[in-house]
Amino acid sequence: MLHLVHHPLYVSPGPIGGQFPWDKYGLLLDALEETGAAMTLHRPEPMPREWLEAVHDPAYVAEVFELRVPPEKARRIGFPVSERVAARARHTPGGTWLAAKLALAHGFAANGAGGSHHALSETGAGYCVFNDLALAANRLAAEGDARRILIVDCDVHQGDGTAALLAGRPEIATYSIHAEKNFPARKARSTLDVGLADGTGDEAYLEAFASSLPPLVDRFRPDLILYQAGVDPHFDDKLGRLALTDAGLVARDRFVAREAKRAGAPLASVLGGGYGPDRMAVARRHAATILALHDAMAGGAQLLENAAAGPM
Repeated sequence: MLHLVHHPLYVSPGPIGGQFPWDKYGLLLDALEETGAAMTLHRPEPMPREWLEAVHDPAYVAEVFELRVPPEKARRIGFPVSERVAARARHTPGGTWLAAKLALAHGFAANGAGGSHHALSETGAGYCVFNDLALAANRLAAEGDARRILIVDCDVHQGDGTAALLAGRPEIATYSIHAEKNFPARKARSTLDVGLADGTGDEAYLEAFASSLPPLVDRFRPDLILYQAGVDPHFDDKLGRLALTDAGLVARDRFVAREAKRAGAPLASVLGGGYGPDRMAVARRHAATILALHDAMAGGAQLLENAAAGPM
């Protein structure tokens, strides 16, 4: 049984003419239902304010809560913070935390949103308001749910906010494999960064992955992995600069799951980036990632057989 965290607020309407694909979060459910995959939906609560303020500057948290994010920060985020966007920004980290708790109980769970890895202490950035990965990891560690948490970020953009917010935390490690010349222009320093050249395809990507992630897993010995599973490394992605195929993304995801199983660590995934005019195609890539992860963690083949039979 696939455990998926979802909330109606994930599909918050964006401003007219905006670039952010708000609708893909609802289409994800349609894409999963196409496959016939058996799943249980879990609705998250908003992340409590005290946990938001444990990672983000309380003054910035207040700006979001009180709908007074200044124009310069709204421009950096990429859209204005309305009442519904603010509510979504609180529920998304609650969803990532819940997915991790479910993973600890079931081995794998997915948040149907999240991956807001550009948000910093005092501001959001790059379509990210609050950093759900850093928030969930901090709370899980503080409450004793996990002793050593590894964040594996495979979005095409470096997880700069996550790296900056969690720097110096011995119980949390950050790994980012990304297009070196893509956003952000100024990179942060993760525990381990793997920057790739534009146009990197399946074979070179997987070779770089296989030579870099396992040594970190062996050295750090995580007991929980949070996976930023962005599908924007796809060759057809509007904001990507890499060239992975559908098969390459699935191979990437199965590799992450194998590393989690090898470490004996539960795995929780978040959606991450994925952009393009065909929103359903993007949603199906996200669905394929979730099914590949679930299948690899469960060790069965039925989910991928169902996915192959659907209109992917």
